[in-house]
Amino acid sequence: MPCILIADDHPLFREALKVAVLRVLPGTTIVEADHADALFAAAEANPQADLLLLDLNMPGVRGYGALVHLRAVRPQLPVVVVSAREDPITMRRALDHGAAGFIPKSADTRTIHLALDAVLMGGTWAPAAAATVKGISSEEAQLARRVRELTPQQLRVLTMLGDGLLNKQIGEILKISEATVKNHMTEILRKLHARNRTQAVLLAARLALDPADVKAPPEEGN
Repeated sequence: MPCILIADDHPLFREALKVAVLRVLPGTTIVEADHADALFAAAEANPQADLLLLDLNMPGVRGYGALVHLRAVRPQLPVVVVSAREDPITMRRALDHGAAGFIPKSADTRTIHLALDAVLMGGTWAPAAAATVKGISSEEAQLARRVRELTPQQLRVLTMLGDGLLNKQIGEILKISEATVKNHMTEILRKLHARNRTQAVLLAARLALDPADVKAPPEEGN
């Protein structure tokens, strides 16, 4: 039987999605994650997983960041985005960033069944509306390739920068020294081809669902 990872920070929706999956695929092994660190740990601990059902709004990562990162470290793991954001642009961006499918959170059990069957058989599935809009720009695709080079810890640091946190605050949260945070920042700037913290955050904002929500970081040394 398949092993499916479910990543969503809302316990009630995780439970509802788990029930829906077990209804169409009885006996499935399900591993749950409610934030980015738990998701990355689950993906590493379950290399046999057949599928990941991923919410785009996960604590610890912004927008398409988790999807982009996982496509780099686990390219063999199909990812189906399950989101309350059901507009065609969001769907298309998810597919262009490597998702094998997109299931709206409003989908019924029959739709979930169709999507899971298609992806587990090696195909793709998304609402027809996803094909009605243009794909991502070459600039966004290039940025995604650069973000794929970040380690999980560097992705966490970049996300926290976007939340407006200082190096000291980031270090306290991650339980690492401020010097280590600065070393991560140096690598982030190098990998993103960014000149400074502000440019790195603005670049990362292009992968957010709502770029306007990303805050410019406080000015300080790397």
